[in-house]
Amino acid sequence: MKIDLMKSLLVATTAFIALSAPAHAQGVKADYVPVTDEMLANPPAEDWLMFRGAYNNQGYSPLDLINKDTVGKLQLAWAWPMAEAGIQETAPLVHDGVMFLQTNNNIVEALDAKTGDLIWQYRHVLPQLPTSWSYQINQARRQKNSIALYQDKVILTTADAKIVVLNAADGKVAWEKQVIDYNLGYSYTVGPLIADGKIITAISGCSIAGTAGGCYIFAHDVNTGDELWRFNTIDDPNNQAQQDSWGGVPAENRWGGTPWTTGAYDPETKTTFWGIGMPGPYSELIRGSGDGSVLYTNSTLALDVETGKLKWYYQHLPRDNWDLDSPFERILVDQEVDGQTHKLLITAAGKNGIAFGLDRDTGKYLWSKDTVVQNVVTGIDPNGTVHINEDLISKAVGEEHLVCASVSGGKLWQAGAYSPLTQAYFVPLTEACNTVAPTQTEFTAGNAVGAVKFGPRVLPEGITDAGLLQALSINPTQGDSKWQARERPSMTSSVLATAGGLVFGGDAAREVKAWDQETGDVVWSQRLNAPIGGYPMTYEIDGEQYLAVPTGYSNSASSISSAFPEIPLPTGSGNSVFVFKLPKAAS
Repeated sequence: MKIDLMKSLLVATTAFIALSAPAHAQGVKADYVPVTDEMLANPPAEDWLMFRGAYNNQGYSPLDLINKDTVGKLQLAWAWPMAEAGIQETAPLVHDGVMFLQTNNNIVEALDAKTGDLIWQYRHVLPQLPTSWSYQINQARRQKNSIALYQDKVILTTADAKIVVLNAADGKVAWEKQVIDYNLGYSYTVGPLIADGKIITAISGCSIAGTAGGCYIFAHDVNTGDELWRFNTIDDPNNQAQQDSWGGVPAENRWGGTPWTTGAYDPETKTTFWGIGMPGPYSELIRGSGDGSVLYTNSTLALDVETGKLKWYYQHLPRDNWDLDSPFERILVDQEVDGQTHKLLITAAGKNGIAFGLDRDTGKYLWSKDTVVQNVVTGIDPNGTVHINEDLISKAVGEEHLVCASVSGGKLWQAGAYSPLTQAYFVPLTEACNTVAPTQTEFTAGNAVGAVKFGPRVLPEGITDAGLLQALSINPTQGDSKWQARERPSMTSSVLATAGGLVFGGDAAREVKAWDQETGDVVWSQRLNAPIGGYPMTYEIDGEQYLAVPTGYSNSASSISSAFPEIPLPTGSGNSVFVFKLPKAAS
């Protein structure tokens, strides 16, 4: 069966290209202050320099003017309609009084972070793909955190697999680099990490037919764009165990392993940590890998940032048959216990929502904790070996099983946050299941090789609330539940923790909320124009703290809206950014 299906693979043959010059225009940010290596290592409290605020991916701000006593006085400072529709997954960055905003289809805007006035806009010109390449076309509509700041530049990864470097002052292109051939299906959907003088990026589209055999994490020189190293997540010739884990499937017939969330970085050990997605095709019946664990899918990889060599890996879900991939945020935490510093990596790695604690120097498994209802993992041994529910593995095409969590999570791209203030990890989740059945599918150019049929997303039996914000109390030996905040609508945004003792995030009902980190009580909420999305963040200018909240179209809302029919979703995308601040007296 596998051979017949592989023969049906159609190689992409169509190319196009009638490209015009990229558009940029408007104003200039005079005397822009460059972002230094020191700033990236120790971000100023008033800025938000990267995807989750700092290399550790904690999603935590040390600002505390907005706190449990003052949050009720927040007022709208300004709002901005974003330049393009698509799924709202933006991560605004702020430095030197400028908000840099990436939008789907690789539009970047620089706004005055105090007033919301546009300074400049850059519009990347994407190639026109054949309309039949529907999966690949959609990649441009789900861009997340696709920019980084370094020196006097904005560094952008694009849906046509380029690195584009813009002048931060005026948005003009300084240089660009075609990293890999987008005609095969490759694209960037997540942004870069700037570390050790390198642009570290991870390519997406690795489940598209033409990308068989290679899915990569790259390093490029930050000044020249020269490629320094690449690591293939599905074909590691230096690890025979990795090769054997595919059950004899040759590299040219492997797909998946996409690292579709920006990694973390430990400057002390010069190690970068990335989560990896599911294998393709999704079902081992079609994939041909038998009972192999299909490394390094659904794993955490620790890579030497200087060489790209693998330091260690840990697999969170071996032998995935249900597209429950595990690429989500890896968070670095240092904790002092009895005079000893423990260096942890914590993560709700995959769609099944299981949270893990690992030793980040060795990859040793420390603990795990279920969050949402899931039936795919039956147990995890003290040594970290994960056991799956083999009753849910289909033995024939069309054989259907109800799988929890669903293909849309459980946990999804919405990132959790860690607060050093309360030593708690806050994870936005959705309770959901769906049926999964393998299919016989023709592999075509520009489309995924999943080869399964998913049923509609439904609530698990006995559950009436889709949304869950789970607070986990973290230490080196356990991640126990601190509190849970459940609600009818699904969670649709990442969350932000602050030194004000608050957690900010939002849901499909268009409510942005602030929860008390200690109790889980909602201490502030505001209804906006669309589901809350992207990555809420905070910054400070002239002694005033601001809170930025993206809103817009959300698959995490629409895919399970039948679970909360009393809450209608808006029909438009409404992609916007709302910015709040305290009145002068409250600050």
